[in-house]
Amino acid sequence: MASSLRVAVQMDPLEQVDINGDSTFALMLEAQARGHKLWVYPVTELSLAEGGAADVGGRLRARARPVEVRRQKGDHATFGEEETLSLADTDVVLMRQDPPFDMGYITATHLLEHVHGVGEGRSLVVNDPAAVRNAPEKLLVTHFPHLMPPTLIAWSPKEIEAFRDVHKDIIVKPLFGNGGAGIFRIKPGDENLKSLLEMHFARSREPLMIQRYEPAVRQGDKRIILVDGQPIGAINRVPAEGEARSNMHVGGRAVRVDLTERDREICEAIGPYLRDNGLIFTGIDVIGNWLTEINVTSPTGLQELDRFDGINSAGLIWDAIERRLGV
Repeated sequence: MASSLRVAVQMDPLEQVDINGDSTFALMLEAQARGHKLWVYPVTELSLAEGGAADVGGRLRARARPVEVRRQKGDHATFGEEETLSLADTDVVLMRQDPPFDMGYITATHLLEHVHGVGEGRSLVVNDPAAVRNAPEKLLVTHFPHLMPPTLIAWSPKEIEAFRDVHKDIIVKPLFGNGGAGIFRIKPGDENLKSLLEMHFARSREPLMIQRYEPAVRQGDKRIILVDGQPIGAINRVPAEGEARSNMHVGGRAVRVDLTERDREICEAIGPYLRDNGLIFTGIDVIGNWLTEINVTSPTGLQELDRFDGINSAGLIWDAIERRLGV
């Protein structure tokens, strides 16, 4: 296989990214520095053609644009003419569109399975689309219950209220959101829980995740980045004053942090699963001593980690990708 790879990036609009914070942009810069060729497309330009229609443009294809990127604010991308790109003719597909993890997201994983693999007529999808589909971020973590704080996933308001009776101070999360959207802290004595549940279940058939509130979150929600199941570093996301959520989308502040012995214990427990299932780039969330989420869809934090630790995290990810391809 040639050392120069053809890389398709399935992502939200490149024109709108924060070039000093976006992890996908960092991965693209590193790919280009290695001599790889880049195309970008939104998931809405992905299509699967069967029968005679597959003879023109390949079975799985996307209306994509070749692109060159640079770290220059206001002029960070130069696009070529849009073309029909057969994903079977690429070497790597980076699946980097943001959640929510809805049926559109799930359908995209099914389509990408048609090309995923290593070898002629295949393209290594990062992360493995079947593994992503089988690993919703707030559900995958439940396979490691000894690492979690007390947690309940339920539809039943009675079950949720009983959990609250035991743990008093709780966090209520939608299962398939992102960026901290829709997360509530319900303190002891707060009378809004029933109303919140009524509002959620009036518009959704999905259960909720309920967790014991961990006061350690005031010291930060640690995002640990793993590459092929191995931790490469972490950042700590400290909530803004008056805010229970630490996500940077809602004002959380990133600070430098080292991995603790407990962090490494958590990584050793989950690492083999991530590696064996093709989840090359993942980010886990740890509050105090507890694992709360395993992020596999579109993890973030690379550029912050690089600034704090002086590493090239995107380079480590590309090293792992190239090893799998035998480059």
